[in-house]
Amino acid sequence: MSDIVKEFNDYRSKMNDKILADNNKIVKRIFNLDTNAFAEGALDKKTKELLGLVASTVLRCDDCVKYHLEASYNEGLTKAEVSEALGIATLVGGTIVIPHLRRAHEYWEALENRG
Repeated sequence: MSDIVKEFNDYRSKMNDKILADNNKIVKRIFNLDTNAFAEGALDKKTKELLGLVASTVLRCDDCVKYHLEASYNEGLTKAEVSEALGIATLVGGTIVIPHLRRAHEYWEALENRG
């Protein structure tokens, strides 16, 4: 069985390097803004990752969902916390997000199985 977490991270890293190598000031600023937005602040990182996860699910961005799932996992969020957030995302986004919900659960399982 393939390692979907490794495949995603390898691809994301490779392509981010290529994008940033273009030295586009606008893109670099957006990347930096994204990094800074999820740093510790008035809201803790766990809360921000859950907000990102919900927004990404509602917007149906599978890459973003994977990113926020892994960040949530690394921050120590539990499956129950992530599952509840994904439930809210499904409520807000409607049934159209169900395929993304399936892939989110598959990716969370992969994260758990990696240890």
